[in-house]
Formats: sequence, structure tokens, C-alpha cells
Amino acid sequence: MTPSQERIIPTELRNEMSQCYLEYAMSVIVGRALPDARDGLKPVHRRILYAMYELGLTADRPFRKCARVVGEVLGKYHPHGDTAVYDALVRMAQLFSMRDPLINGHGNFGSIDNDPPAAMRYTECRLQALSTDALLQDIESDTVDFIDNFDGSQQEPMVLPSRIPQLLLNGSSGIAVGMATNIPPHNLGELVDGAIALIQNPDLTTAELMQYIPGPDFPTGGQILGRSGIKAAYEEGRGSITMRGVAEIETLSQPGRQDKEAIIVTELPYQSNKAAIIEKIAELVNDKKLEGISDIRDESDRTGMRIVIELRKDAYPRVVLNNLYKQTPLQMNFGANMLALVNGEPQHLNLKKFLEVFVEFRVETITRRTTYLLRKAQERDHILQGLLIALQDIEAVIRIIRSAADTPTAKANLTEHFGLSEAQTDAILQMQLRRLTALEAEKIQAEHEDLLAKITDYQDILARRERIEEIIQTELTQIKEKYATPRRTIIESAEGEIVDLDLIANEQAIILLTEQGYIKRMPVDTFGSQNRATRGKSAAKMKEDDGVEHFISCCDHDHLLFFSDRGVVYALNAYQIPIGSRTSRGTPLLQMLPISQAEKITTVLSVREFTEEDYLIMLTKQGNIKKTSLSAFSNIRSNGLIAISLAEEDQLRWVRLAKESDSIIIGSRLGMAIHFRASHEQLRPLGRATRGVKAMKLKPNDELISMDILPAQVIAEMKEEATEEDASIEEPTQEETLWILAITKGGYGKRVPITQFRLQKRAGKGLSAMKFRKQDCLAALKVVHADEELMLVTNRGIIIRQGTDAIPRQSRQATGVRVQRLDQDDAIAAVALVPPAEEEETGEDE
Repeated sequence: MTPSQERIIPTELRNEMSQCYLEYAMSVIVGRALPDARDGLKPVHRRILYAMYELGLTADRPFRKCARVVGEVLGKYHPHGDTAVYDALVRMAQLFSMRDPLINGHGNFGSIDNDPPAAMRYTECRLQALSTDALLQDIESDTVDFIDNFDGSQQEPMVLPSRIPQLLLNGSSGIAVGMATNIPPHNLGELVDGAIALIQNPDLTTAELMQYIPGPDFPTGGQILGRSGIKAAYEEGRGSITMRGVAEIETLSQPGRQDKEAIIVTELPYQSNKAAIIEKIAELVNDKKLEGISDIRDESDRTGMRIVIELRKDAYPRVVLNNLYKQTPLQMNFGANMLALVNGEPQHLNLKKFLEVFVEFRVETITRRTTYLLRKAQERDHILQGLLIALQDIEAVIRIIRSAADTPTAKANLTEHFGLSEAQTDAILQMQLRRLTALEAEKIQAEHEDLLAKITDYQDILARRERIEEIIQTELTQIKEKYATPRRTIIESAEGEIVDLDLIANEQAIILLTEQGYIKRMPVDTFGSQNRATRGKSAAKMKEDDGVEHFISCCDHDHLLFFSDRGVVYALNAYQIPIGSRTSRGTPLLQMLPISQAEKITTVLSVREFTEEDYLIMLTKQGNIKKTSLSAFSNIRSNGLIAISLAEEDQLRWVRLAKESDSIIIGSRLGMAIHFRASHEQLRPLGRATRGVKAMKLKPNDELISMDILPAQVIAEMKEEATEEDASIEEPTQEETLWILAITKGGYGKRVPITQFRLQKRAGKGLSAMKFRKQDCLAALKVVHADEELMLVTNRGIIIRQGTDAIPRQSRQATGVRVQRLDQDDAIAAVALVPPAEEEETGEDE
């Protein structure tokens, strides 16, 4: 048998292939593709950070060439291609890839347009302060194990002593053999709060931890739609998180040209390519798959991202934006797969398990650090004890040393005479003469006492886990105070997702909508009650050519119905309207509803429940009135629902809630008012796509300005079709509790008894409700209780809140008193009632 034949070992090919493939798979899983759950790093990232730390490239040192770092990593720790190392280094420095970058890059490190970074010979780098303080601190204090590098010439750490849950902070992605990981980044401050809460209460559930860590926080900002995907990822380790870019609808003003509506994109979903998104939009427009866009350009600069998508004049901005979300990467899913290495084995982890692994790792590192410090302190104290023994009889020490023939003899004689250890004897022999002074002796004694206190403290830390947990919390809090930043990604409720209203306070609010389409929500408490005839408070910062169009009061749990002049109704929840301050302009309504610039909202109505007993009373500009069941509007589509069919050039103007037994009062600009029942005999119920019937006969140059509802119990005893002679004018009595409030554009008002507005047949001329001063006219006609509060708003956004009792009771022929002092060229725009604090009533608008 030849020597070559002797080296052949017969084996099954299947077993050999299986064994070799398993070894390769585990090498990829453990050594390359998956991060360690303790420090959140893959080997290449860990080796880069440790190599930079060894080179002294800390945040307070100058930058060094990336090629120098790559060479150091390749030569000592990572025997792979330089491209892999440089790509990993670059990613740790990219602001759009890492929530909190670990490396500070100097030069071209790529862009969100997928531009490649400059070559490593041109770029420079150093560690971020966060890396030094949170990942590499205490690495020299025996906190982690070190192993031989690939050739046994160096030692490298198996894991970094991370003080933060870095894996959740910056996330990770990787494809191994037969498995993959994709962990989203999070907010540092929220992670710290969650970890501290878990330490204080280890029995917290994942759902309770989500109160501290509500969801991922991507470096590029954007929005997350819905919480179902987040909840699945946090509880089961897998979930699909819907990400959406941030886009606003703006009006572009160009000198000499007509204003244009445009969609402005300022933030993109995580890991999306800006240039690719713009190219995709342009391709869809050219293929006629995306309508309504006239131009697209990238105006991004160093101050931030700005993609301008100009719209055609006939386009519906909200519809175009929804199509952009549907057809382009402006909305995409993040497939969370929470896989990481735990004790060298890949495991799917939920949120609680992630934090538990981190906390246990911190307990281990602090225990090892404390043990190391205790050992060092004891060794140092042992030396000091020897020095103190020598200083007590320094003459004998000097005599023994001088009489010795050589150093070994001196060591042996000192050890024998004083009973010292070898280390103590060496310290005495190396002691300088200046240490013999009295001052130096006192310093040695003070250091000895200080070390004794530290040793006692270290021993107490090692004996009690609660001390270790206190240290973890303290270190986490310090890092949070120094490095935490506000959340960038907003978590929104997805359309159709069930929202827990118990988590949203049902507070009183007012909704203000301007003529140019800016809307905002403000707490009623923003405006305290004021005296009659005062000026009021500013409620909005508006442009010179803007004014208040609608003004209603409601509660945050109410449904808001927006009726447009085209007879279409749209729906939003009150709490979905962004809160604004008194001086803020508000949010463009075009961002919230699929309406065009030419379509105007004429009525905003708040509804508590969609019941069969309630009806919507709709009144058009030309005087057509219609009654439709409220239940017909319980399911309003996102693109709206037809509420009324309109004649040519007619517009839907007012909508109110009423019951069949209620009555309706309608006012005109010249001060006429008609009062008739809402019963089926006078006003039969009609379907949504119908026109209605005539409501009131108007004088020339007159127009309708208001409509309100009187509850049934008030009109139960009123005369039906009383003659003009029967309608004698009676003085108001103190017993009256319900009144007709008349407010003029000029700021004058009065309360008139209900009894002075007799019931009539529909389509009549009505009765005179008010006499005017100079060129004044009626602004609002409302039904009010004596103990209610009302809010008046002017065209310039000045609001006054006052009780109805402050407005005097007068007859129909009176001119009223001043209820609000107005600036020159200002006028009353709308009147709204403040809902009671306990009973949530429907708010109404003008």
C-alpha cells in the first residue's frame, strides 16, 4: 500500500457534506451575520470599535484616516476583505442608518440617495463619545472575556461591556444560513426608561413595557401607522411595521403666477432611497398610473430634506398623496425579525427578553468589574501595609539594607525581620527617600484608610444584588441625561385600527377652521370667561387675507362631520385634529381630508353617536332644506359620502342635528326669522342623494345666514299658526330658561324669548328678529340656555368667552347691546356654545 493510500479515510459522503455544511452554517451564524444580544454587535463591528479604541481614536482626539483603521482591523482581528470592513465602518458613521452613530465620520460617507462613500484613503474617522462611554468603558477592568485572534498573536474581546441595550438602540440586520435578523432602532431615552422599569419591577409584561418603549424610532424620522405590527414584534419576535414618510400639503406662491398646491415631503421611511422614490414617482406619472402631478423636484440641502411635488389645478391633494403612499416607497413595511445570539445560540426574543438579557449582562459585568477593583484595592492596600510597617521602624530597615551584600539578601533579611511578603519587600526596596518625610507618611496612611473604605464598599456590592441594580440604574440615567435625544418617528393610528378611547382624555375643546383651510384644536380652558363688551383674546395667527370660517365646541371623543359646498360629507375624530396654541396658524385641512383647493367646507358638526332617532337637517344657500336620518352617515368612506343633491350654482351651507319632535328656526342677513316644526308632516325624511324642499321666502337682496334647532319640550305648548295679532309682544320674564340669541356682525346682541317666534308653516317669510344700527346685519341666530356660556370669534381670530346671562333680555324690535368690542374693519364671524363639563353635548358652528 502506497503512502498516499494510507492517508485515505473512507467515509459517507452524506455525513461529510452534512457535517461540513453545519460547520459552515454555524460559522456564518455566530461569526458573521447575527449580533450578540448583550452588546448588539456583530464581530466585524466589535473589532472595528475595539481597534479604534486601541489606536486611541476617542472623541477628544484628532481624526485618523479610515484606511489606517481598516488596516489595523484586517491585520489584527478580521482576516477578510477590506471592503467588508470599510462598509461596516461607514454604516456605523451614517446619520441616516444609525439612530445614534457609533463612529464620527469626516468626509463623504454616502447619502440617503444611495451615493457611495469616498474611498477609505480620503475619509477620516474617530469614535463617538457615546461609544467610549457606553460600549468601551471598563473594558480593561476584566469585565469581559478575551480570546485569541485568528493567528494567536493578539487578544480580542468576545463582547463589549455595553452599558446600554445597543442592539435595540441602533438595530441590526443580517442574513445567515437558514435564518435572518432585522431589528429596528429605538430611542435611547425610552430604552433607558424601560430597562429601569424592568429592574424595579421584574414582573412587568411586554404590554406594560410598551408604555415606556412605545415603538421603534428611526433615524430618518417618518411615521409608523398603527401599533399592531409593533405589538406583534415586541410580544412574538416577528411583526410587520408600516412606515410612512412625512408629507405636507402647501400652497406655493409664485410672483406673477397663480398659486399652486404642492405636496412637500420632508421625511422618508427608514432605509428608503430618495433618488429612487423620485424616479419611481416620475415613472408612474409618465405611465399615466399617477394622476394630478404637474412637476416634481428635489430641493433638499444641508438644512434638510425637501421633495416638492407640484399638483395640477384640478387635483385633489389628499387623493394624490394617498396614491403616492399606495404606489411608491413613500410607504413601506419593516419586517421586524427579533433574532439574536444568546449564549452563542440564535434565539427569537421579545421586548422583555431583550431587556432581561441586557440587565443580566450588566449584572455580570458590574460583578466582574467590582471583583477586579476589589482585587486591585486589596493588592494596593497590602503594599501600603508593608510600607507602614517599614515606616514605623525605618532605622532598622535602613540598617538591614545597608548591611546586606546584595538585593536578594536584603529581601530575605527584611522578610525574616518584619514578616513581610515578597511584594511588600519589593515595594520597600523601591521606595524613594522622599517617602520618608512625615508628610509622605501621612499620605500613605490616608490612602490606606481610603482603600479600606473602598474595599468594604466593594464587598457590600458583591454581597447584595440590589446594590448592583442601583449602579445599573445610575449609569443608565447618566447616559440618558448626556446622550438621549427627542423621538423622531411619530406613531399614528392606522385607518380602521381600533383606538382605545380610555387612553385619550375626553376633554372639552374648540375647533377653529379658517377661510384658507387651516384647522386646529384648542382646549376650552385656553379662554377664560370675560366680561361683556370687552375685546377678547387672539385665537389664531392668520395671514392678512385669511379669516375664521368655522368655529365649534365639542369633546375629544366626538366624531366631526365636515360638509362641503358640493354636498359631500367627510369624517374625522376630534382627537385627530392637531392641538394648536392660541398663536399658531393650524394644520392645512388638505392634509387631513381628500378635498381640492376649490372645494370649501361650509359646516363642521360634532356627533356623539349615530342613532336612528336623530336626523340631519341640511339647508342650502338657495333655501332648500332636507331631513335625513343620522344613521345613514355612520360609515363615511375615507374619500367622503354624498349628503345632498344640489341644483346648479347651489351650495350646502348649514347642517344641524335634530329629532322629529324638534323645531327649526332660520335667520336671514336682514334680520328675518322663520320658526317651523321638524315633523314628518312639515319635513318628511329623504335619502342622501335628494335635493329637499323650500325653507323660507326671502326679500330682495336678502340671504340666509343661520339655522338652529329648538328642543321638543320647549315648543310643546306653543300655538300653531298664530295670527300676527295673536303674536303680541310680551316682556321677558325671569322664569324663561331658553332664549333665541341674536348676534350682529357689528358685535351687538340680545336674548329674545322663544314665545315671540310663533310656529309657522314652512316656506313663509317669517318675522322680524332684530332692528339694526347703521349698516349692521345679523351674524348668528342661536338657541341658548340662560346658564350657558358662549364663545364669539371675529374674522381676525379674536375670541371672547362669556355667559349668556351677561347679555340682556329684549324683545324682537330691540337693537341689542354691545357684546364684544371690535377693532376697526373687524366683524363677528361665528358663535359657538361651550359644552358642559360633565354632559357632552353636540357642538355647533356657523
